[in-house]
Amino acid sequence: MLAGRAEAPQPARPLAYNRGMKAASVTALCLLAALVASARAADPVVEATLDNGLRVLLLEDHRNPIVSFQVWYRVGSRNERPGASGIAHFLEHLMFKGTPTYGRGQYGRIVEQNGGRQNAFTTRDVTSYFVDIAADKIDQVIALEADRMRHLLLNPAEIASERQVVMEERRTRTEDDPDGFLAEETSAIAFVSHPYRMPVIGWAVDIGRIMPAEIRAFYDTYYVPNNALVVVTGDFQAADLLERITRVFGAIPRAPDPPPVLAVEPPQAGERRVVVHRDAQLPIVYIAYHVPNSRSEDAPALEVLSTVLSGGRASRLYKRLVHDQQLALGAGGDYSYYSVDPNLFWFWANPMPGETPEALEQALLGEMERLKQEPVSDEELTRAKNQIEAGFVFQEDSVHSRASLLARFDLLGGFGLKDGFVPKIRAVTAEQVRRAANTYFSDSGKNVGILIPKSKS
Repeated sequence: MLAGRAEAPQPARPLAYNRGMKAASVTALCLLAALVASARAADPVVEATLDNGLRVLLLEDHRNPIVSFQVWYRVGSRNERPGASGIAHFLEHLMFKGTPTYGRGQYGRIVEQNGGRQNAFTTRDVTSYFVDIAADKIDQVIALEADRMRHLLLNPAEIASERQVVMEERRTRTEDDPDGFLAEETSAIAFVSHPYRMPVIGWAVDIGRIMPAEIRAFYDTYYVPNNALVVVTGDFQAADLLERITRVFGAIPRAPDPPPVLAVEPPQAGERRVVVHRDAQLPIVYIAYHVPNSRSEDAPALEVLSTVLSGGRASRLYKRLVHDQQLALGAGGDYSYYSVDPNLFWFWANPMPGETPEALEQALLGEMERLKQEPVSDEELTRAKNQIEAGFVFQEDSVHSRASLLARFDLLGGFGLKDGFVPKIRAVTAEQVRRAANTYFSDSGKNVGILIPKSKS
């Protein structure tokens, strides 16, 4: 998961909640998931906001002598300005480059010497750092994270060296990856005002230009306690741990609140299309529509719709385009439920050798028309709900995933929203799914990206 402190992938093919699980095992999984949920339901979350604005969530889990300590900063590529794209991800790399107290390379060395694992990731909305470690080593992690929240060195020589690392990461994950490249190009045409149009890793010209002073200013603006969330789950006593966190993090002074993101994407007035030619084995087709995020009453229906389309081999796109019609080698869809601002609903497919991108695009559009005209069957609806619920509840079986879920929902408006997720999914009807498809999958709101392999001599 997110090895090498890389940014979260572009929204090309992420299958939320393990949508690839086989339908035949869903019922059994749900029964076991229900037992897991029941066992965890009584665990209370202890919440606090320190005087400096740092929000803290603590959840005891005494099954194993480990803890997951996570620091989430409310900053991602949506907080960047044109000309400085990628600065949030660049800074994520630099957070491992040392402070006056813990020099270059010491952060990772200390964590590893104490038997822990550490990593980080950047998305459009957040930057997250985590350490999973033995419970009796947590004081060391508290000291490390509090220190680098405000005392990062940001040495110009380190910035110059890490710039090359980020450029190489962009080359391998975007420039040389057909899926990543097409997703980036499609996002760029789908948004004209909102900063979601910029790639998380940044445009290459910006990565090469960003100056140390800009990185320092970005760090001073966003890496402050009143813009951060600390979430800890595992084997500890919450009252005792809160006192220790307060003693160390509470010494960091509050800073001015970061500027809010005010950009609102205007309604799309017509189809947008991009065609790129790259070195690739086969064509790729992406179709993306603007949709609301979790704050919308339509969000649960869109989540179910996404699973109906792409939830494993029994899903509509796989069954019809891959298995029955044999038009595609693979096909799927995805909805960004956790997005802070309204985002995109993605469809994608790779044609079988000999099939054209045009034929595959029409096949994808045909499946959307089916969704608009015909209610999904009871079997499809039940299977999709079971898949979502099983995958979601099983995340409660890991202290790391439990912390991440608390953080994601808290950043959307409060960790209590987590308890309402599954009931909302269960309540979705076939008519709500059909209405959501009609509301958001319009011809005037369509964004199409097509990648055509370069001809080879």
